[in-house]
Amino acid sequence: MILGYVVSGLVTGAIFAIMGSGLTLSYAATGVFNFAHGAIGFVSALLFYQCNVAAGLPSWLSALLAAGVFAPALGYLLHRAMFGGLARAGETAQIVGTIGLTIALPALGLLVVDVFGLPPADATSLPRGIGPHPAVPFDVLGVRLDTDQLITFGASIVTAAGLWAFMRHTPYGLRMRACVDRRRLATLRGIDADATSAVAWMLGSGLAGLAGVLAVPVLGLDATAYTVLLFASATAAVFGRLRSIPWTFAAGLALGVVQNLVAGYTDFLEEITGLRTAVPVLLLFAGLVLLNRSRERVAGSAADDAPPPDHLAGVPAWRRRLPWVLSPLVLLAFTAVAPEYYVGVAAHGLVLALICCSFVVVTGIGGMVNLAQAAFAAMAALTCGWAFASGLPFVVAIVLGVLAACAVGTLVALPALRLGGRVLTLATLALALLADQVLFQVDAFSNGTIGWPLPALGFGFADTSDPRVRVVLLLALIGLVALLVRNLERSASGRAILAVRSAPAAAVTSGLSAPRAKIMLFVLASGIAGLGGVLFAISKGSITATDLPAFTGFVWLAVVVLQGVRRIGGAVLGGMIAAVFPELLATWDVSAHVGAILFGAGGVILARHPDGVLAQLAEQRHRRRRRAESRAGSRDRPAGVVGEPGRGRVADVREPEPSGGGAPATAEGVFRLDGVVAGYGDVTVLRGVELAVRPGEVVALLGANGAGKSTTCAVAAGDVPVTSGRVLLDGADVTAWPAHRRARAGVVLAPEGRGVFPGLTVEENLRTWLADPGPAYERMPQLAARRTVLAGALSGGEQQLLTLAPALVRPPRVLIADEPSLGLAPLVVRQVFEVFAELRERGVALLLVEEKATEALAVADRVAFVRLGRIVWSGPRSEVDAERLTAAYLGVS
Repeated sequence: MILGYVVSGLVTGAIFAIMGSGLTLSYAATGVFNFAHGAIGFVSALLFYQCNVAAGLPSWLSALLAAGVFAPALGYLLHRAMFGGLARAGETAQIVGTIGLTIALPALGLLVVDVFGLPPADATSLPRGIGPHPAVPFDVLGVRLDTDQLITFGASIVTAAGLWAFMRHTPYGLRMRACVDRRRLATLRGIDADATSAVAWMLGSGLAGLAGVLAVPVLGLDATAYTVLLFASATAAVFGRLRSIPWTFAAGLALGVVQNLVAGYTDFLEEITGLRTAVPVLLLFAGLVLLNRSRERVAGSAADDAPPPDHLAGVPAWRRRLPWVLSPLVLLAFTAVAPEYYVGVAAHGLVLALICCSFVVVTGIGGMVNLAQAAFAAMAALTCGWAFASGLPFVVAIVLGVLAACAVGTLVALPALRLGGRVLTLATLALALLADQVLFQVDAFSNGTIGWPLPALGFGFADTSDPRVRVVLLLALIGLVALLVRNLERSASGRAILAVRSAPAAAVTSGLSAPRAKIMLFVLASGIAGLGGVLFAISKGSITATDLPAFTGFVWLAVVVLQGVRRIGGAVLGGMIAAVFPELLATWDVSAHVGAILFGAGGVILARHPDGVLAQLAEQRHRRRRRAESRAGSRDRPAGVVGEPGRGRVADVREPEPSGGGAPATAEGVFRLDGVVAGYGDVTVLRGVELAVRPGEVVALLGANGAGKSTTCAVAAGDVPVTSGRVLLDGADVTAWPAHRRARAGVVLAPEGRGVFPGLTVEENLRTWLADPGPAYERMPQLAARRTVLAGALSGGEQQLLTLAPALVRPPRVLIADEPSLGLAPLVVRQVFEVFAELRERGVALLLVEEKATEALAVADRVAFVRLGRIVWSGPRSEVDAERLTAAYLGVS
């Protein structure tokens, strides 16, 4: 008996393993966790079904078209349209953008089926598998299987072997693993990270498509079932730490076996509805908590989703507040004159807006993406219904419901003390699914399918059975929440929360309590969501366990983030859209699929404008105003003053004048920076840098910390964009070239710290730049002895030699070395500078940034001093004296 459960569990686990491997591959290579992975599997399965049934193609050909052609092509198109931009956005935008696709892709597929009159596809459809139809049964070790199951298991074995061979023994796999390890360094080594990400998305989507096609005989064509399949596969990916495909594959197989064993041998759990089917969710949560605590160094880290600039800072306060004063007045006027039905729609929108305000607290302020808000709302509503049915006064029942939501919020906050980012998002989703599948299925709590009836809330002169009363009440409550959020942001607690969000380690060392801040946010957000859930139930007149499913929280979060999750206005606008838009579609007799598709299109907007629609509109107004000011001020601008690009003011950026007898900085060279202005965001660092490097010459760039030396290196390598000015290579303008293209043209940067991929072996590091690492081993025998050792396990000196070894075998045109002696022993420093001397003799142009002036001057031919983003002196090494050196370092001798 147990053998039967194990073998059949391996077949189910094979589907988990394939889909989980695709999820791990795409996440590890791009940093985007694709919540739409299951949706890609569904549309691939839908195409397989239509090719097989409608077009009459053989099953094997239909599967090849769906999983081998369509799914990879879809992955590439999504990369170009959306995923590429999301990779550079914050985690919130990434999560919401892919959640939008989860809803939009199945809707698009089903809309095509409806429009073209194809065979209907729904949960009642019975598609065939890839094998012969009907499936041929046979016995394996006494276990009854069929051809579809055998094909599924065989496909998983072939997929596992193919993925291993691709990742370990092909140049594409090596480049992909290099991008996973250190994406920025990969671009500096000539690897096109964007093209590598495209390959990763194509492979990941192909695996999702394959899993979807293989799952067709089991799941049918139910889009929700494929979303659930995603979360089961995510469990396998989590046990692979979202990085290791072999471990993910093994975890997927084990998950299928465990699920079957639990279903077959835990009859005692039958009394707890849903617990046996919730095994993947339980394992997902356990894996997240136990395996995914961050062990990385976080000192000095900052939030990756910094708040957008306040483009309305210069606008008078009354103008900023005017839209939000007029909007309620307009809504109240509409309430007074509109038919009761439409007033009810507006009231429903305000209920959703109140719930959406909870996202402003936990996500907008706290930076934590919580997918359990629907569970909080359902918990409060069901508790209120149960308490009222038990004989408690209605007001007391409402208070108990909100308190129950707060209590659950406290429990959900506990993982937030240990986890963060996408891992926390998955953990909150696991808890929400657990509540849906287990807690809310307890008849004593939810009253079965009947639910709990709830009366209207009375105020003596009126009650909430009138939608106009609901509108007024909800506007008042939303106003109170807005006031609460505003005061929270300006209070000491709010500043502590922002500090914890921006730099957790620094906040803790300052005496701030990160656990207290996170728990407070979760409790406050769950209380707001709970109050909204109770009012939802009161407006509806009853509440059941299925009224507020966990996946509803997906939609709420996505709508709010699309409008702007940092603002109460975004929550209100999002709630109204979520209520009004479906009504408009129904009124215009437009398919509901169209609304889901348009909703998914919001993910494309987020890829380009991660801060939402409201911030985008404010930015556009700001740009128009600045352009008008710039045109008005350009007529009065003094000669010789350059406008600071990207900013709305005029900056005094003048051409530096070389002093002393040094050669002019603009002397021709193989590589030249010509009047370069550059920086980070709104901060300008380089202000008109002029610098040239000739073949066979070492130019030492010296200056104090913060002078702009490392930024100069990054600009030269293409790692930081140029605001104005030019970067020239052999007289050709390469300013617009990305870093990987400059590296392929021979402009190589050895970055500050260590330019190695710590997760790759010594030999794999060399192969990212050299087709044959043999000559490098001949030059540096110490590396040959450690060729199979991970580069991260080498000493600092060995890592620096590994960084420079490819240059000895394949000398670049230009080598830019940023602090090459940092943290190295004197003997290793001497070896490093001997490498520089040899490269100079071989005609390489070297730009050397070094704080240790003695070592730099010993090898340099020319010297340039940089201060506050300007080259203040440039000339031969022989003309460098103590006075100039002291001035360059701002008085530090």
